Amino acid sequence: MASSSGNSISNSSRSSLQHQNSGPEQDLHHQRKRRRMESNRDSARRSRMRKQKHLDDLVAQITELKNDNNQIQTSIGFTTQHYMKVEAENSVLRAQMMELSQRLESLNEILDHISSPAACNGLYEAEGVEFNPDCFTNPFNLPYLHQQQPVMASPDVSQY
Repeated sequence: MASSSGNSISNSSRSSLQHQNSGPEQDLHHQRKRRRMESNRDSARRSRMRKQKHLDDLVAQITELKNDNNQIQTSIGFTTQHYMKVEAENSVLRAQMMELSQRLESLNEILDHISSPAACNGLYEAEGVEFNPDCFTNPFNLPYLHQQQPVMASPDVSQY
């Protein structure tokens, strides 16, 4: 309690001192204080406005980045679908290539076997015909052309 009464005395003594110094110096001091308070208020208002503008800019940037992100995700989705489609087509083409390669290899083996002199010699020796190097590649040298078989016609053939 003693301290509170001491504070009240000091406050009352200050107010009495202010009344005693209420001359032109006091008015100047009061005006400076009021200007400083107004300047501080303006500065605080400008600071709040800057913070609000910065916040608004950040919100706009977030919106723009979200839109960009959505567009990129959509583009990635389309690209992924296209990739999967191309990959499936590529897989089919690889399988077809392998099959065609195997067919080509088989056909080359057949051609090698047919064009070898041993294959022609064995066939023509049985028929009694001379060996011809292109015995299978020339259709007029095939053994079945040298055989005389009659061609039979049937009445059913004309229907087709």
